[in-house]
Amino acid sequence: MKFSVLASGSSGNALYIETDNTRLLVDAGLSGKQLGGRLAQIGVNPESLTAILVTHEHIDHVKGLGVMARRYQLPIYLNEATYQHLPSSVGDIPTSMLHFMDTGSSISIADIGVQSIPISHDAAEPMGFRFFEKDESMAIVTDLGYVNERIIQSLDGVHSLIWESNHDVNMLRMGSYPWNVKRRILGDTGHLSNEDSAIGLLEIIKGLGEQVYLAHLSQDNNLLELAHLTVKNMLEEAGLQVGKDIVLKETYPDRPTPLQNVKMQSAIVSA
Repeated sequence: MKFSVLASGSSGNALYIETDNTRLLVDAGLSGKQLGGRLAQIGVNPESLTAILVTHEHIDHVKGLGVMARRYQLPIYLNEATYQHLPSSVGDIPTSMLHFMDTGSSISIADIGVQSIPISHDAAEPMGFRFFEKDESMAIVTDLGYVNERIIQSLDGVHSLIWESNHDVNMLRMGSYPWNVKRRILGDTGHLSNEDSAIGLLEIIKGLGEQVYLAHLSQDNNLLELAHLTVKNMLEEAGLQVGKDIVLKETYPDRPTPLQNVKMQSAIVSA
């Protein structure tokens, strides 16, 4: 199983996952044209996609959902509450394309097993996802206000993780956002700070060379280097060797990450 984070951040989010037989798009938070361009950058023809999964209904996750589904006749997997709250800009989606899955349930899409994970965010019924193929697994969990025991258990033994590190608390508090927006971001249905991201990882990661992609960084209240350094320092203070026990990687709002194997073939020694 391989994957690429096509886009990550408040301007749009999308993840691509493939096996020999299946090609999934998780969220479609860019325009159809942009999504096609990001897929082309990693050598994927959008006509080869198998299905789209949706974590929640916010526009930075569904902007191109309707266009992609209609253009390529793709089935959409989501829970019913998310469907009921999709923005009107998504447009009409034929009922034949809709496949409802209960939050917390597990399904199979061709040769990929999919487990949905309930999370806390200011959306109708947001979910993260864990994907299984043979002895490999990866997960995407972003847009969450806090990490609970169910999330920790759901991610046990994961090989690659797309994980939120949204904001630096001081940058957010000192920034120009209205206080009600700051309070929402800092609350239990908001986003994880860099520090909370690291604390959550310490409950999840076993130090077996897992790949962690820091995702959904705020372009106003965070810096890529700051997120990486904050998480790295906290993990190393807890005794993990970054670059060997855990591999920290970055995601971008304006370009995809390279297509990468879910399971590292060998641990990387340099940080």
